[in-house]
Amino acid sequence: MLEGFFKPNAVAIVGASTKPGKLGYSVLANVIESGYKGNIYPINPGATQIYGYKCYPSVLDLPETPDLAVIVIPYNAVPAALRECGEKGIKSVVIISAGFREASVEGAEREREVIEIARKYGIRVIGPNCLGIIDTYTPLNATFAAGTPPQGNISFMSQSGALQTAILDWSLASRDLGFSRFVSLGNKADVSETDLMLDWAEDPQTRVILAYIEGVPNGPEFMRVARQVSRKKPVLVLKSGVTEAGSRAVSSHTGSLAGAEAAYDAAFYQSGVLRMRNLEELFSNARAFANQPLLKGNRIAIITNAGGPGILATDTLERCGMQLARLQRETIQKLEEFLPDAASAANPVDVLGDARHDRYAQALELVALDPNVDGLLCIVTPQAMTDIVETANAVGKLSQRTDKPILGVFMGEERAKAGEDVLASYNVPNYKFPEQAARAFAAMRDYIVARDRPEPEYVQFDVDKAAVRKVFDQVYAEGRVSVGEAEAREVAKAYGLRLPQSELAASADEAVRIANQIGYPVVLKIASPDILHKTDVGGVKVGLQNAADVRDAFDLIVYRATRYVPDARIWGCLVQQMVPMNGIEVLVGMSKDPQFGPLVTFGLGGILVEALKDVTFRVAPFGRQDAEEMLDEIRAHSLLAGVRGRPPADREAMVDTLLRISQLVTDFPEIVEMDINPLMVYEAGQGAITLDMRLVLKSK
Repeated sequence: MLEGFFKPNAVAIVGASTKPGKLGYSVLANVIESGYKGNIYPINPGATQIYGYKCYPSVLDLPETPDLAVIVIPYNAVPAALRECGEKGIKSVVIISAGFREASVEGAEREREVIEIARKYGIRVIGPNCLGIIDTYTPLNATFAAGTPPQGNISFMSQSGALQTAILDWSLASRDLGFSRFVSLGNKADVSETDLMLDWAEDPQTRVILAYIEGVPNGPEFMRVARQVSRKKPVLVLKSGVTEAGSRAVSSHTGSLAGAEAAYDAAFYQSGVLRMRNLEELFSNARAFANQPLLKGNRIAIITNAGGPGILATDTLERCGMQLARLQRETIQKLEEFLPDAASAANPVDVLGDARHDRYAQALELVALDPNVDGLLCIVTPQAMTDIVETANAVGKLSQRTDKPILGVFMGEERAKAGEDVLASYNVPNYKFPEQAARAFAAMRDYIVARDRPEPEYVQFDVDKAAVRKVFDQVYAEGRVSVGEAEAREVAKAYGLRLPQSELAASADEAVRIANQIGYPVVLKIASPDILHKTDVGGVKVGLQNAADVRDAFDLIVYRATRYVPDARIWGCLVQQMVPMNGIEVLVGMSKDPQFGPLVTFGLGGILVEALKDVTFRVAPFGRQDAEEMLDEIRAHSLLAGVRGRPPADREAMVDTLLRISQLVTDFPEIVEMDINPLMVYEAGQGAITLDMRLVLKSK
């Protein structure tokens, strides 16, 4: 637990300054002015009193041991100050000072020294290079920011202190954006987002956890903790800096399709985190979670005095996968009894532009009682007859009597302000545009789905790990990292994947002999650990009908390979059974993400996979539900289900393949890239065949 940071018995400010404008002065002033009730100890050997408080030369001279110390001194003095904190027994330290890992190689070494000291004394550290921390309920503002945010139920962590100062200023002007805890992570040398998530999951004043992060150093740990915390509270994350990271050079189809963006999407989804695409979305959705009860379903009713905004809300709800609630006939009849003839009693309920607060109140009450309604969206446009304040009061009073979430859209600026103030007093979020409110409802629905998602049940197949280890040991023994197709077949076979009959031929005569045994027609493929994409060099020939075709194809394939890749090691050609081509070609692959590990890919296969980019991802290991969902997430999922008289593809065979690959790449973390392309999938009940597989191992 991190209570020493948020509910300390006393606070020491190491580097408190007598000069306004200095960080040490600002931090001390904020601690005092925030209303903190514990003892406050300025630490400065060059002063006797600051801000009316007795000043001490060192924490070692304090009359008690504070739970918390905030260090605001030059970086070169930080290690000594932290060591004194340890000797005094202080267990929670915020290091605001900069000049560490973010600054230089020397700074990184200083940061390592700081963490060594902290670990020696059992100190938890937030920072360095951070803005500080705030708890509005203690209350405590131990930052150098200008002001303390309003009290609320949002806890927010950020790697960017400058971003937090802007958000803090924004919150001061907001009517319904309040915080419980507000933490700047800085360099995350010790306390990380996972530590804060675990702590805030137990904080009674926190209803929703927000994070702005630029990197996750330990992906598997993040996923484990986020899954645990998201069962209790919504976790909304804005992750920046993924596009550049995702452009690394890779050799496989899967690697070129993946990148950091896909890895974070998959990891967040699997761990129950809601990923936000921008700051506006992050805080817009957070206001709904912080101030209203959770949705129990996805059926939304709209009450509006204008048709256009109601239609915009409807469009956005449907695009987000929400439903317009189908009002019961009894509800519609009661609405029709008092609504004007020109009004609409069906959802969206249009109470017309001349509606005053009493008409709104009556409509809202009836709709809220309808068992088919899970949430209400109240749109008010400022027309001549509209009494904004009383209408807002009607919405607010209803929100206190129902367990269904209500979101307001009091549109406009000058006239809407009074209504916004009233709604805020009832903790009803107001949105300037109907689309924002609709997306907030969708985020609430997404959270419920994520929270209630069952834990994955990992399948363990009976496989031959020793056979795979033998192949990989041989690859490494030859100084390679690329696994040739003939070797990859051994790996696939060991993990129970169905393969066409095939054999490696070192000469044209041997190729003819093998083809005669397999039976025509056959396929010839160049066999080389150095040629990754065979079709690029003309290294594949299909539909060979006789010995002459095989002999000619062998010579031509080898010639092309040696011409286009002169230094390639040529083992000969793989002679392969020509399987029926009446199935659907799909891709199953994997690339190793630096943060989260093995990222498994599924999508349509063949030569167009990179052009279409119709793929989806999961971090391995994953269970059957994830594998099932992957099939449904690609845009071409209807092709797999069967269209225009075509029978559905064998779903169980695809799920089985995905689960076996998940186990393979988990069992052998040295695999960094892998493609099965194509996996030929036949109609339901007829299975799938791995036609081509390649692997790349990490360098030793």
